[in-house]
Amino acid sequence: MKELLIRMQKPVLFTLVLMIAVIMLLNACASRGNMSNWEDNTNIQENAASHSKQEGAPVTISFWFPWVGGFQQEFYETVVKAFEEANPDIKVQMTFVENSDNSQASDKLLTAIAGGIAPDVAMFDRFLVGEWAAMGSIEDLSSYAMDDDMVSIYYKGAWSETQYNGRTYALPWNMDSRAMFYNKTMMKEAGLDPNKPPTTIAELDAMAEKMFKKDSNGAYKEVGFIPWMGQGFLYTHGWNFGGEWERYGELTPNDPQIVKALEWVQGYARKYDSKKLVSFLDTMRQTEGNAFKAGKVGFVYEGNWLLNNMESVNFEWGVAPMPTESGDQSVTWSGGWSFVIPKGAKNKDQAWRFIKFIAGKEGSLLWGGRSANKNDLTCIPEVNAQLGFDKKDNLKVFTGLLEQAHIRPVTPVGGYMWDEMYRVQKLAINMQGDPKQLLDAMKKSIDVELAQVMAGER
Repeated sequence: MKELLIRMQKPVLFTLVLMIAVIMLLNACASRGNMSNWEDNTNIQENAASHSKQEGAPVTISFWFPWVGGFQQEFYETVVKAFEEANPDIKVQMTFVENSDNSQASDKLLTAIAGGIAPDVAMFDRFLVGEWAAMGSIEDLSSYAMDDDMVSIYYKGAWSETQYNGRTYALPWNMDSRAMFYNKTMMKEAGLDPNKPPTTIAELDAMAEKMFKKDSNGAYKEVGFIPWMGQGFLYTHGWNFGGEWERYGELTPNDPQIVKALEWVQGYARKYDSKKLVSFLDTMRQTEGNAFKAGKVGFVYEGNWLLNNMESVNFEWGVAPMPTESGDQSVTWSGGWSFVIPKGAKNKDQAWRFIKFIAGKEGSLLWGGRSANKNDLTCIPEVNAQLGFDKKDNLKVFTGLLEQAHIRPVTPVGGYMWDEMYRVQKLAINMQGDPKQLLDAMKKSIDVELAQVMAGER
């Protein structure tokens, strides 16, 4: 899940968007997606500021979403239709609006908000809630959430991602989890017990070392483990080493345990030659797609979504919690999507009723229980248990980790911090810096960025 997030500073960006919004809309600059209804300025206004003009007629609320691949029809038939039947005074108009390039955010949504024609509801990456709340671009839902006691139904981590400065700005919807996939066949071939995957990082290192194989030209044909493969981000490793990315409100990317984690990553790059490892991954992508699915990797950190693609592999495999430095506690981190009410929405009460349904127990049960669902997890423990996700083979590993799942810091510079983390990790892998110095510099850079954003808020 590669997330290259657009960073936006309120004083400059929001003011600029206010000035150019109308011009952009009149120029009909909207892109066409596979299912996009955003054809011209007239349709934007109809979709975004939709409400019934006929007295006594149902109110039509607009709902923008960025997912393709048949999502519109499936979500309508599974969840939205049930909401409309239970709430005959409300109709929902679904509109595909693509996210911006290399981003989980939407410039078009921000433009619509600035132009006063915001949709009533938007599907939104929870990782961005803090940034957009700081910009004043999404509605404060605290009173709604408190009146309906929504906080009590969700996993703690998922709910935390919807909060900014003690206020609620979204309702969480789905949730992912990370664990270790391991190749039992390769473990057997290496003389290891395939039913005893590593629980500590030291055990992982020792087992992985036995699995590296080269061809006659010195290129890797099988590898034990590559720390930056799959979900091997520094966020992942930092938590696995017991580090903290935030402490008492302060961002701490240079936490000593995170430094230790980056040193470990760089150690793999040095010991096994990062260039050869990168070449191996590139070759696998071009010929096999996913290197683990091809049976060429012993261990990999991945999300529950990989389970959807493991049915046809020709080797034995398993799933276990990721190894940690101490081995005495299982660790994961989670992200996911949410629903927000953009600033200036015309039908806030109806919009709240809609998101309370689709992100609440009833809607989550409908979506999670649909026949097409294989391994998607909800943000609600009760729903996951009711659907049997806590007992389903392999998926139960991911489900069992959700209660203690870490989340990335909720901060106005979350996207900037992600980009810096990714940049620093890449430098370390390429042997272009000492891990502690790189993370100390990252800390300074993030602090400066945060100070600038906070000054803009004032």
